[in-house]
Formats: sequence, C-alpha cells, structure tokens
Amino acid sequence: MNTTPTTTITPCPDGPLLIRGDFAVLTAPGREETATERRVVALCRCGKTGIPPLCDGSHRAVGFRAPAPPPTEDQPTDPAEPSDND
Repeated sequence: MNTTPTTTITPCPDGPLLIRGDFAVLTAPGREETATERRVVALCRCGKTGIPPLCDGSHRAVGFRAPAPPPTEDQPTDPAEPSDND
C-alpha cells in the first residue's frame, strides 16, 4: 500500500507555502483563473505579492516573518523556562 500523499504543503521559513503534487488553485468568482499545470507552486503568505495567490519573492523585500509554530509537548513555551528534563 502506498502511503505517500499525492499533495504536500510545506511552509518555507519566513516565505511561501510550497504546494507539490496533484492540485488545483481555485480563485474567487470574477477573477482570472490561476494556471496550475505545474507540479509545484509557491503560494504567498506575506500578502505583498504582485501575482496573487502566487509568490513573487516580495516577502524578502518587506521582511516578512512567519508566525512561530506552537511548541511541542517536549519543548517549553519560553526558552528561559526549564523543562522537565532539567
């Protein structure tokens, strides 16, 4: 049995979301359809792109910082806070 997903979404640190696999990018009614013949696209997360919803690299120019992921159970919420393993 193949357990590999047909589509993956990978958030780049302080950058776009990379979408790989079989997918379709749908747009709001009345807007130009986004071409999705490619097997990999980068979707903007900073909101400053000139080609929405695709990334054009504007995140670098505007200094976009992605929100930090929530801490895992084995990771303290505050780096100065001691963990149970100390």
